[in-house]
Amino acid sequence: MSNNNSNERFRKDIFLHNSLTRKKELFEPISQEVVGMYVCGPTVYGEGHLGHARSAITFDILFRLLRFNDYKVRYVRNITDVGHLENDADNGEDKLAKQARVEKLEPMEVAQHYTNSYRAQMAKMGCLSPSIEPLASGHIIEQIELTRQILDKGLAYESNGSIYFDVQKYAQSHRYGELSGRNLDDIISGTRDLDGQSEKRFSADFALWKKASPEHIMRWPSPWSDGFPGWHAECSAMSRKYLGETFDIHGGGMDLLFPHHECEIAQSTAAYGHSPARYWLHNNMITLEGKKMGKSLGNAISLTQFFTGDHKLLDRAYSAMVIRFFILTAQYRSTLDFSNEALIAAEKGLFRLLSAQEALHKLDKSQITGHKSQNELLNKCLEAICDDMNTPIAIAHLFDAVKTVNSVVDGKEKLSAEAISDLRMAFDLVLGELLGISTQEGVAASGGADEALGGAMELLIEMRSEAKKARDFATSDKIRNSLAEVGITLKDRPDGTDWELKK
Repeated sequence: MSNNNSNERFRKDIFLHNSLTRKKELFEPISQEVVGMYVCGPTVYGEGHLGHARSAITFDILFRLLRFNDYKVRYVRNITDVGHLENDADNGEDKLAKQARVEKLEPMEVAQHYTNSYRAQMAKMGCLSPSIEPLASGHIIEQIELTRQILDKGLAYESNGSIYFDVQKYAQSHRYGELSGRNLDDIISGTRDLDGQSEKRFSADFALWKKASPEHIMRWPSPWSDGFPGWHAECSAMSRKYLGETFDIHGGGMDLLFPHHECEIAQSTAAYGHSPARYWLHNNMITLEGKKMGKSLGNAISLTQFFTGDHKLLDRAYSAMVIRFFILTAQYRSTLDFSNEALIAAEKGLFRLLSAQEALHKLDKSQITGHKSQNELLNKCLEAICDDMNTPIAIAHLFDAVKTVNSVVDGKEKLSAEAISDLRMAFDLVLGELLGISTQEGVAASGGADEALGGAMELLIEMRSEAKKARDFATSDKIRNSLAEVGITLKDRPDGTDWELKK
């Protein structure tokens, strides 16, 4: 089981809300050697947006938590670069091919560009790289084999060179709709009526393989036609290849629960005789005034626009760590409503936490006495994160501790060396290792301007110190008061002076 034993004494039971059973369950891995986790990644036909970030950050937290609990984890996150048609349907233009036509590029140029962009942005936001990041286009053989197996079981049919999954026949011996809670009648009423040209026998059937039209660029040979795989096939094929027929965790956004994940379960059950994953996890949507944010709805803000502030809905730019922290202030299964006010509040909160963390590492011996230990902070935070990744509760515990840190810094309270060590460990482990907040990325979005401000402050503090040594208190006070007017507070310590920009 063990990835390393450094965190053995902090290990706690992990509880996860399983969408399949609709219950919070104790996580018990199939194997004590390795945890298998598959997460649906992006369709790479455009810039990454907040929805992409929320899913990646949610499962990055789980990846970090599992590793912190000394599990070895094989984390697979796919890249969809073929087969995802407009409106998530079985007809229409491939999203990636359409963008290639718009940009006058080859489809794989588009895929490579946006894949590179996505990976760079997720890294900027503190997400660890998955163990494996397979491309749908690199696994055509596996998807053809999956389709052949389902055909051999009699649960799919050919129509004009395309292969469709037979939902009605599958439903005779299995429950189609077990993940989403829908029954077949509901699914039928929610699908469009078939017209005379449809290749499907039943409106809820879905494509395993599509025959390519003459103008379709992305195509591969198969036993049935030159064509391309259906959107749902890639995840069943690739998860089996890298994690086996049954693995521990399957994750993705709430919008994928139906039909995508429902179809995955049906495909895998038809081909292999059982559902692919034991725990199904889904993060909720990010909304704007109560409506889902997304490219297809025309109200998406790209992550690049967040970083630059170049969008009509943005008052200014925001750093990657502020966006990450904003996402973590809500439990992953809750909707999260975007606003400039919410992001500014997240920025202020993150600044407070990072300032307290920095102050803890600067405390001197005069602020240390024999008071009680503070190790309950780490335990509280770990309990929250292990309870279905309840990051807002963990963050609330850190904010409670900030009050203690500030009291010590201001000389109103003293703590034992052990207590200070416990607080440092809690802030470092929770903020850094578990929540993935990097102080290197910083809070403000101004980049180089922060470095310039820091240099200017060092100069002003040195000038003030020289004035005080010369007993020129008028100049010393003027520097302090002028900085206070623009929101910068100076704090004199026995070993020097710190400064703080009030957010």
